[in-house]
Amino acid sequence: MAAKKATAKNALALSKEQFKDSIVKHLRSTLGTDEARANNQAWWKATCSAVNELVFDRLTETSKANAENDSRAVHYLSLEFLMGRLTVNNLHNVGVFDAARDALTDLGKDINDICDEEPDMALGNGGLGRLAACFIDSLATLNYPAVGYGIHYEHGLFRQEIQGGRQIERPDSWREYGNPWEICRPESIQEVPLYGYVETVFGEDGKMRKVWHAGRQIKGVPWDIPVVGYEAKTVNVLRLWESKAADFFDWDVFNAGGYVDSQAEKSQAEAVSKVLYPNDESEQGKELRLIQQYFFCACSLKDIIRRYKRNHTDFSQFSKQAVIQLNDTHPTVAIPELMRILIDEEGLVWDDAWKICSETFAYTNHTLLPEALEKWAVYLFEKVLPRHLEIIYEINRRFLEDEVEAKWPGNDEMKRHLSIIEEGETRMVRMAFLCVVTCFKTNGVAAMHSELVKQDLFPEFCELWPERFENVTNGVTPRRWLLACNEELASMYTDLVGDQWPRDLTLLSKANEFADDAKFQKKFMDIKHTKKVQLAKVIKDLCDVEVDPNAIFDIQIKRLHEYKRQHLNVLHILALYRRLLENPNYEMNKRVFIFGAKAAPGYKLAKDIIYAINKIADKVNNDERIQGKLKVVFLPNYRVTLAEKLFPAADVSEQISTAGYEASGTGNMKFALNGALTLGTLDGANVEIAEEVGDENVFIFGLNCDEVKALKAAGYNPWDYYYGNPELKAVLDWLETDYFTPGAPGELASIKQSLLEGGDPYLCLADFASYSEAHIAVDKMYSDKKGWARKAIINSASVGKFNSDRSIEDYVDRIWHLEKVMPN
Repeated sequence: MAAKKATAKNALALSKEQFKDSIVKHLRSTLGTDEARANNQAWWKATCSAVNELVFDRLTETSKANAENDSRAVHYLSLEFLMGRLTVNNLHNVGVFDAARDALTDLGKDINDICDEEPDMALGNGGLGRLAACFIDSLATLNYPAVGYGIHYEHGLFRQEIQGGRQIERPDSWREYGNPWEICRPESIQEVPLYGYVETVFGEDGKMRKVWHAGRQIKGVPWDIPVVGYEAKTVNVLRLWESKAADFFDWDVFNAGGYVDSQAEKSQAEAVSKVLYPNDESEQGKELRLIQQYFFCACSLKDIIRRYKRNHTDFSQFSKQAVIQLNDTHPTVAIPELMRILIDEEGLVWDDAWKICSETFAYTNHTLLPEALEKWAVYLFEKVLPRHLEIIYEINRRFLEDEVEAKWPGNDEMKRHLSIIEEGETRMVRMAFLCVVTCFKTNGVAAMHSELVKQDLFPEFCELWPERFENVTNGVTPRRWLLACNEELASMYTDLVGDQWPRDLTLLSKANEFADDAKFQKKFMDIKHTKKVQLAKVIKDLCDVEVDPNAIFDIQIKRLHEYKRQHLNVLHILALYRRLLENPNYEMNKRVFIFGAKAAPGYKLAKDIIYAINKIADKVNNDERIQGKLKVVFLPNYRVTLAEKLFPAADVSEQISTAGYEASGTGNMKFALNGALTLGTLDGANVEIAEEVGDENVFIFGLNCDEVKALKAAGYNPWDYYYGNPELKAVLDWLETDYFTPGAPGELASIKQSLLEGGDPYLCLADFASYSEAHIAVDKMYSDKKGWARKAIINSASVGKFNSDRSIEDYVDRIWHLEKVMPN
């Protein structure tokens, strides 16, 4: 009997024949082609259109129900939504995956080939965007009223190519040929003011008010992407704003021969939504980035207020109907923008406007790195958003005089320390401080991170308002990160526990009862081997490297940053390579180290690390002396679609950030859910994963958070570790030679320099020995096939806590206080 897959019950299911008829209808009537002439992209768009017949109907019903109920809703503001592909996800959530697969088969098409036509939605960079995508999936699945707001990037971050081992950035034109999942909503276009000056005027009643005379206007055009909840009862909206010029074409200039100049305003306006995170090393880049943040916040707030005014004539109920969640500091400018709207446009007095603001906004902190807490130069605010700077000054004045003075009377140093305006050679607006001062809740994203937010990042604010600080541990959606990306394991779990586990991931804990069962172990590990075989083919296709699926697949995939310590991983790979060269009989299981990461275009050391990985891979992978025991792979253009192939195939999950630096991580959860064992520090959500699966089923190494602080306080000297560990010294010295870069000695030396002359800020050398010992333990355990299988099963079955549905319920309970709305 064939295994049953979990699929959405009571969804808007179609039979195979109905779905087939719908696809053919859309091929002909929507796309103007037929079965004989259509290419795979046309087949994909026709399949999407067939699904959309169901999705858009539910979208309308959801919007209608929320409007009729006048529901309190969460508005999730995020500069990133890393959605990946939606076809397979939506087919599962609507409950028509099997019908679509069988219909396409009858039509002579393979559903995998058709779905591969879909480009990833390039709407994010890393974990922040993947988390936001999981959260809006869960909000729809749980039937909570919600709207996601972001930017409709034309190019997203960038498409990464590797040339000569180096990262090359190329435009990621993800919607070059249109996107069948999105709908333009011109009826909801917004106008956004910029620049200009502020005038103080007095009315006939003698009251003073401020008038912002903008120097420029740009237009925000909304594009809606339906967010389909599991079982498709609720379909919420992700609304993305595209920037356009308000008056985009100058006929007089064009007719006078200024063909390029006539397009100037159009080009400047469209640049705002052109690319995710414009490089802010230049003044123009900084200005564009601030405009980008304000643009999406202003559009979103106008849209929220428009919806509110459908049922309300004043703002007395606004904070009861709307909660606005700021996903990191990027949307912080929404705070002074709402104050501006309420005071300057709606006529509220300051105290009433401030009460609404402080009851409406909540803030999620995602980083403990001081350099990642956004600051904007005062002069830039003054130029681009002059009225907002006045409002921020007034918020700060009242905060310092009313709150700080009351708590620490006469303490000017404390006022300076807590001021939203940072004094210095260039005065800066501290956006995180503005969030904490305004928002009714500030939350971290893992238990350890939330404690560090209170203790290290905002201790004085926590002393002022301890009740404002919360923890909500992150989660991932099992619909995408198991059901859609690991069909074989999903089917196995459905056979074991039924088809409701995509809603309730804790149901998988039943598999723990079978962790020692030989048949269950074999089935589980056979699936793992299948996914490794599939990944090996991807590696061959993308990198032309042959890897053995029987080897340990050790994977580190995340944004390239020093604190995530990809270079620590590199040092250990070099150590293994040296051991094999010195002793060809060195006992170890075959190892394949797999990386996927993008480096920010202006981050030189991160790009140097990518170059080092690729040059080391060239040498190691072609060195016959080591008999294929060690392979290194860097997969280009890491994105959600590639991640969906990597997580199910991993044996070892590398989560090796310096303790106290990673807020949470969500890759660690996806790896564990798919049966990989965590090799990591006690950092972020690693701590909670170890608690759930058991310390004996993970490989923990390195200094803990307190030890990191103590070592730094005592005066960390990386040279001590360099001279104290001959193997470590040898591999670091290797980087200065031309062994990996023939004819170009020192091309990899910047890594050594950062770790020695640069002071090794993330303690790679201090953790190297412990990391190396943890890898020896991994190798030893992998030789025990039954023992490894047991640990892999326990990891997969024990991470039910890390369902993003649970995260959302925590947000609802602790912060948002929403009620479910069930559409008809």
